[in-house]
Formats: sequence, C-alpha cells, structure tokens
Amino acid sequence: MTDDRLLSNIMADDGKALVIAMDHGRTGGVTPGIERPDEVFDKVFGSGADALMASFGILKHYRPLLAGHVPTILRVDGGISLYQRDWLDYDDWRLMYSVDDALALGARGVIVMTFIGSGSELETLQITAQVAAEAARVGLPVVSEALPVKCERIPDPLDADAMAGAARLAFEHGADVIKNYYTGSVESYRKVIESCPIPMLIAGGIASGSSRAVLQSVKDAMEAGAKGVVMGRNVWQHPDPAGMTRALAAIIHGNASVDEAVTEVAEPAAGR
Repeated sequence: MTDDRLLSNIMADDGKALVIAMDHGRTGGVTPGIERPDEVFDKVFGSGADALMASFGILKHYRPLLAGHVPTILRVDGGISLYQRDWLDYDDWRLMYSVDDALALGARGVIVMTFIGSGSELETLQITAQVAAEAARVGLPVVSEALPVKCERIPDPLDADAMAGAARLAFEHGADVIKNYYTGSVESYRKVIESCPIPMLIAGGIASGSSRAVLQSVKDAMEAGAKGVVMGRNVWQHPDPAGMTRALAAIIHGNASVDEAVTEVAEPAAGR
C-alpha cells in the first residue's frame, strides 16, 4: 500500500502531479529552452506545476529562488554525456549524489534511473535499491525512471509487457513512484498500470510539434490510470510554456477534455 504521507512530498492533494523536468543538461550540455532556468520558473510555477525535477547544479544555484515555490526532486544518478553515447545506449551508470545531499538542498524527493535490458541494468538496480533504503530512513520518496531498453530479449521497448516488467522491477527494488513512457494506447498502458501497485507518471519524451498530440497522450494515460506527468521539453521548448503548463494541469487535476485544455495554449502564427 502506497504511503500517502510520503507521496505528499511531491504530489498534490488529489494524489496527482505535474512535474516539470529540467535535468536534461546533465547529459546533453547546452539544451535549448533551459539556458536560463529562472526564466522557465517564472512561466511554470504560477501556471499549475506541482514539482520540479532537476539536476544538482540547478537546485544548488537556484535554491534561494526555488524556496517556498514548489517541491523539488533531485536527480542523484548519472552516466556519460551524449558526446560519448546516445540516450539509453549505456553500459555504465553511477550514483552521483546521496540522499543526504538531497536533504541539504531542500529536496522533497529523489529520482534514479532503472534501465532494464541494458548493459547497466545491474548497476541501476543496485542504485535504485541503495537509494530506496537510504531514503526510507529519512522519509523521502524515490521516483524510478524505469525504462526497458531495446535488446535481444526486448525487441520493442514500448511493448506493454516490457514496460510493465521494468516498472515492477523498480517497485520490487524500493521505488515509490514510477516514471515511464506511455505505450501508445489506453488498453496497453492500463496493463502497465495494473502490474504495479505504486503511482505512475508518464515521461514527456522528445519535443512534439503538436500541442494537441501531447495533451491527447496525457489524457489517454490518465484514463488508463496514470497519476500525472514528468514533462520537460514539451513545456519549456513550447512557444507558450505557461499555457502548456495550464493545459496539462487542467487535464491532470481538472479532468478537462483535450478540446478544453488546448484552449489554454497560444500557438505560434502560421509561417513563424
């Protein structure tokens, strides 16, 4: 049974969450849209964001600005940069910071990767377990970004069975919340949801050119039983980050339709 008091650190009173992800520079270096994190904060914090998930550097340097706004979640693990390997193509992964480091920055939760099927699977399972044990002692929730990775035994990482297996493994190693990819249909993602007794938040994925498509995926995931999203590029690379935040919040917390939510978003003029 999920500890609601623990989850209230990073989720809203209704047990759902719109988390803004800003840890992309940790692997990608310069990332368009978050060159100035404070400018993103100004647009999303008053528009319905429930929490911020970010790197140590962002939480350290912007701690005075973040205090008193929304709860923060620290990414405590990491690997090599995209200058060496593509995303998910990892055979090595490390614990970079401790739960104590998260507490020192005022974080209300921590997040780790759990790669299933990759060369770094055992390392990420060990990190998930270690962080979960440390976090349990101090009352911090652990989010696991539990992702199946394409390999001989996982030909399709978006297959519901593969996604469900990754989520369950992260849960068994101590995660309190799962972040993963939407599998493309309400029926398939419901299978993932039903495989695991802790809340699931879908990842935003690569930036989309269609606000409606992003919102439809979120609406479908919520219908399947998701508890919200952890979204980055589809918010702060959007021409209207504040409007996109409001639209996501309307679906997640207000059960708005996609037609209702998309009216919150100002789309760029044609040809611009």
